[in-house]
Formats: sequence, C-alpha cells, structure tokens
Amino acid sequence: MPSSNSPVQFPTIEDVRDAAVRIRGKATRTPLLESPKVNARIGGRLLIKAEPLQRTGSFKFRGAYNKLSRLSSDELAAGVVTDSSGNHAQGIAAVARMLGAPATIIMPSSAPRNKIERTEAYGAEIVFYERGREDAETLTQQTAKDRGATLVPSFDDPYIIAGHGTVGLEIVEQANDLGAELDALLVPCGGGGLSSGIGLSLATTSPATKVYAVEPAGFDCMTRSLAAGEPTDIPAGGQSICDAILSRRTRRYTFALCQKFLAGGIAADDDAVRHAMSVGFTEFKLVIEPGGSIALAAALEQKIPLEGRTVAVVCSGGNVDSSMFSSAIAS
Repeated sequence: MPSSNSPVQFPTIEDVRDAAVRIRGKATRTPLLESPKVNARIGGRLLIKAEPLQRTGSFKFRGAYNKLSRLSSDELAAGVVTDSSGNHAQGIAAVARMLGAPATIIMPSSAPRNKIERTEAYGAEIVFYERGREDAETLTQQTAKDRGATLVPSFDDPYIIAGHGTVGLEIVEQANDLGAELDALLVPCGGGGLSSGIGLSLATTSPATKVYAVEPAGFDCMTRSLAAGEPTDIPAGGQSICDAILSRRTRRYTFALCQKFLAGGIAADDDAVRHAMSVGFTEFKLVIEPGGSIALAAALEQKIPLEGRTVAVVCSGGNVDSSMFSSAIAS
C-alpha cells in the first residue's frame, strides 16, 4: 500500500508484516491456549487465540493502532469519527487518546452498557442512533464532514485489515512453537475485517490451513456471499446475542479477500454460543463475549471435522455485560 493514509489497493502480506512491526510494544501478544480435557472430548487438538486479553478487551486495538498511527499531526488534531457497537469504538477511543486525537463514536443506543461506559472512559464522545431506524454509515459520514475529521471505517479498510491480520501471524508462529500444524482455523466474522486479514496472513504463512469465517445464524452474510460467489445481503429482522458481529452486508475489501483466501463460512446459533462461553470460562479461564465466542461455538459443535485434526479458533473479544455472561455460563 502507498505510504499515505488513503490506500487505493488491497493489502498484502507485506502490509500485515509492516503492521506487526508498527503495533509491537503497543498491542499485546495474546496467548494460544490449549485444554487436554477439551482435546480428549473432541478427539483432536483445539487451540484458542485469546484476544479477550488484548488491550481494550478485543482484537480491534490492532487495526485501530495500525490505522490511526499513520495519520498526520494535522489529521490527528482534527479528530477521528467512526461507527461501532462497542469493540471497534473502544479500540479507536483508546488509540486516539494515546495519540492525542479527539474521537467521536457513532453508536447504537442498544449497545451494551459496559461497552458504552468503557468507550466513554477512554475519552471519546458518543453520538447515539436508533438501530433499524437510522443509518449509521450516513450519520458517520455526515459527522466526519461537519467536523472536518477523518472517517475511520470499522472494518473495510486496508490498514484496519492489515492490523487485524497480525492475529494470523501470531497464531502460526505460536502453533509452530507448540509443534502443531494447523488443519483449520475458525474466525469470528461480522464485517469481515478479522477473517479477511487472517485469511490473507495464512495464505502465505500456513497455506495448507483452511480458514473459515464463523457468523451468527441469521446474520451470516459472508457465509451466504461466499457460497453464492457474490455479495449477498441479509434482510432485516432476526435477533442474536452476538451484538458485536451483527452484519447484514459484505463490503468491498473484506468480501474480495475472503473470497480469495477463505475455505468458506459457517453459522452458529445462540445456544451454541452460550455453551462456548461456558466452556471458555470453565476450561480456559477466559471471559468471552457472545460474538467473540462464535468460532469456539462452531468448533465445539463440530461444524467441521475435529477428530484427529489440529484446529485453532480465535476468541475475538471479552467485553461482555456481567449479567449476560453469568446467564450464559449458568446455562
């Protein structure tokens, strides 16, 4: 990609490696966890990339830092604007504070209270909208224009994708350290920034590994799009507890990259997600939010074969409301 903050081409593995250098010492190198008890249960080897232990509680810090750290001093002074239901919001807010930039977040009023409070705690201004009645993208664009601020996409941006792709680099390095050759890798997918970045990374670093995007049932637009061979939107309606990854349409960069590098998509329902949250807590000692648990849910449901295989999953975030979490792990 060009050195300016307005890239016109798709990210490459070199961009992901550059992002890894840029975020070093800023982002946490999260562990790759394993449970002998879970392995015995599934008849294979399951490795969990624990991004709930990342700064701000999710992988989103990676892309946020890779993007915002490239802005000029004038651009930082003018501020940044983005839309998010919580995790990207926190990542942008935290990085903006680190870099001295005002941050405005367009957020649905229905966002979990803990995510709202954490975003405000990082110093961001929140502008609420009504999901289903107002268009977040239009409001975000207008707010950025009115304030003369930089608009930061929540996922469909080459620098954001490259930053998230560093998760894939770390997984392969850590799996190699464990003597593990990955047969498959399951990745939570909302807009596709994480799954496309990881797919891009593994195409070079572990090309034999099949990468799958995992989405909530009823919000599986990437899964449907990959199956159809073209972008396929999800009609309005439907509900899921996976508030962080409720996407109804694919975008330019993420769909093209997923189509090129992923083996396919998988959908998992809320009951499977609750079970995964419980297993994550009891067996891996992780607090994982619903959307962050969905790849683990697909693995535990054996949506792909696990027996005799080594499969990694990304648990992408841990910013969950305490009442939601306690209810899930008690079920």
